[in-house]
Amino acid sequence: MRYYFFILSLIIVNLTVMGQNSEKITLGMGCFWCGDAVFSRIDGVISVESGYSGGHVENPTYREVTQGTTEHAEVIQVTFNPEVVSFSDILAIFWEMHNPTTLNRQAADVGTQYRSAIFYHNDTQKRIAEAQIELLTKEKYFDDPIVTEITERETFYPAEDYHQDFYDNNKNNGYCRFVIEPKLKKLQKLFQEKIK
Repeated sequence: MRYYFFILSLIIVNLTVMGQNSEKITLGMGCFWCGDAVFSRIDGVISVESGYSGGHVENPTYREVTQGTTEHAEVIQVTFNPEVVSFSDILAIFWEMHNPTTLNRQAADVGTQYRSAIFYHNDTQKRIAEAQIELLTKEKYFDDPIVTEITERETFYPAEDYHQDFYDNNKNNGYCRFVIEPKLKKLQKLFQEKIK
């Protein structure tokens, strides 16, 4: 399968330092409800927090961000144990669980707040992300060019409480049933060995 070849190829760029108890990465992959639901199910992930990053307004609200005037992306901040799940594995899941080739859009969610983004927390994360994009491009893994923004970590503003664990608290919500559940089925199919 392409996924296994992809993971084997990434071993050469997995520069995670062993011995660390936790590491953080901030990811934009469309609606943060989706990212939260996906990564909270991964073994080795300690916590996932929905929020906003990459904008110019302090303490933005959901209403402001959805209007597209603050330049923030909806993001998740993932805290993980790199001895259990590597940063390369985190990114492998990231690439598969959203479309990194659509600019400022994920399916019906349109606007800069839904952009694909990696807000790296250290130089090693930056190098791994850049190496993965180079490899995915070389292997023509996606039909279209990757447009994911790779930016040094900026201030992370936690989203309002009702956005946290949104899927688990609202499984009958239409968005949860029609958008998030197919992603979770794909996660189960591609990354069963990584799920808690």
